This record gives sequence, C-alpha cells and structure tokens, in this order.
Amino acid sequence: MSHSPKKQKTNNVKYSALLPPTNLQPIISQWLRDDHPSFDVGGLVVGTAPKTAKLYMKSEGVFAGRPFVDAVFDEVGCEVIWDEELAIEGTYLNPNSENDNDNGNDQQEKGKITLATVKGPANAILRGERTALNTLSRCSGVATAAHLSVQKVQSTHPTWTGHIAGTRKVTPGSFRIVEKYALVVGGCYTHRMDLSQMTMLKDNHIWACGGNITAAVKLARSAAGFSQKIEVECQSLEEAIEAATAGADVVMLDNFGPEGLKRDAKVVKEKFPGVIVEASGGITFDTMCDYISDHVDIISRGNLTQGYSCLDFSLKVQK
Repeated sequence: MSHSPKKQKTNNVKYSALLPPTNLQPIISQWLRDDHPSFDVGGLVVGTAPKTAKLYMKSEGVFAGRPFVDAVFDEVGCEVIWDEELAIEGTYLNPNSENDNDNGNDQQEKGKITLATVKGPANAILRGERTALNTLSRCSGVATAAHLSVQKVQSTHPTWTGHIAGTRKVTPGSFRIVEKYALVVGGCYTHRMDLSQMTMLKDNHIWACGGNITAAVKLARSAAGFSQKIEVECQSLEEAIEAATAGADVVMLDNFGPEGLKRDAKVVKEKFPGVIVEASGGITFDTMCDYISDHVDIISRGNLTQGYSCLDFSLKVQK
C-alpha cells in the first residue's frame, strides 16, 4: 500500500449526516444485544469505576466509521472525545509517517495514531469495545479499497468522467449500511442500496419471464413509474440494444472482455446517448482500468465490499 500524505482529503463533507440517529441507534442497540445476550461476567470483574481508554489506528489507510463508534459508546453510556485534527473521515493516515504520527502528543508511539479518548465506566467501555472496533476496522477497510481504486483511475485516466461503484454484494442484514457508507467516504458510488432503490433485471429475471427483455422492461416500468431507474443485465450487444430500445435507463454489459465491452459500449452510446452504460462482472483492482472508455459510465466491482482487507484498530484502557 503506497504512502499518501496526511490531510489528503480536500473537502469538509460531514458524512455522518447520511446516518440519521433515529435509524442508526436501533441497529447499534441490536448489535450490542447480540454481543451480550445474557450475563456480562467480564463487566462484573472490572466493575463500574470511571476509566479512560485510548483508540489507536495501527495500520495505514482511510479513516471511516466515526459515527458508528459514537453511536456504540453513546448506547453504553460513554463519551468519545476525538482528535479533530486527525479523526477526519475520508483522510488517508499512515501510523508510520512522521507527519501523521505527530499530533502534539508526547506519548505518541511510532506505529499507531491516537484518534480518540473514550471515557466512562470500565464495564461500559469494554462492553462497547469489540462492536466499535469491528465496525471501524471494516468500514475503514472498504473506504481504503474505494479510495485506492479512485486514486488509481484518476492517475491513469485523468479525463475519464465515469465512476467506480460497488455492488449489492454486501454483508446481509443491517451491517450493509456500514459497507455502503464506507464506499461513499472512500470516493466510490454505492450502486443501489437495496432491491427497492433501483430495478435491476438480471439474467434470472429475464429467463424466468420467458426471455423477453422488452416485455420485462415494460412491465417493470408500469410499477416503477417515472421516479425509479430500470437497469438490465445484458450478455450481448443485441440484448443491450433491445433493453435500451425498450426504455431501460441503465444497460449493464456483464462479463464482457475489455475490448469487446468498449466496442459494444460505443455502439450503445451512439444509438442511445442518454443511456447509462455499466461494465461489470469479474472486474478487479488490477483489471478495472482496462475497461475505461469514453462510452463507459460506471465500472462496478463486487470485491470492494466482498473479501476486503480490514484495518487494524485497538482500544486500550489506561492504567
């Protein structure tokens, strides 16, 4: 992983505004209940004396997930005090960098960055510890993968106006919101959030209704109306042309080779300039740039939220 300087983030977006507390808190509460369904014997051992813990970032990458940490410790009755110079979501940090490691704290050690202090009863801090760290490490891992993908595309194809996106290949259940949030923080598009956000007619949909793309799109439009996009997964140029002719807003060219995809994307765009063309299917960090073209609007990658590397964080109660 190549070093990126501190403060690489250039905007002041408060991504936490995406997560209304009324929606987030019930999710966090359920995660904590899942982790402590009955007795907390460890909590009995440490007691309720007031304690302070330090949150450390120990691996290089993009910091993301702050609102989830806040919500976890708020739920258990603790206070999180962030280092506002360092704990900025979307910022790429390197614990081994002299710049990133120096935040005015004489106690800083090379190899870790102090991002926050957590205060509260000892048992409450430890009750929230693992849920907070698990969420933070995964959120930052996805954000880092997204960030590095965007950086690579911008450096190799600076004039491309398209976007890298995730897919719906996310962790089932409520944790999907963490991974989708991380994509945004890292600079990628989320793709659709769920089955209800955009209608995607995949090969199974088409086959299940007799193989007629035109009929499938028209039926979908009768329910989706004007306010919802319809995307069709296509295995050939002929299918793409049929989908666009039927009124699809987005045509996915699925599992095409790079050269064939760019050739067919050009044909689709020339006939239907208003249709969004998405490249998808087995595309990786190493191969995504092979699919970039003026006629490709979106390159989607399931591996951004499936099989990603997690970043290393720890929480240490101070003696």
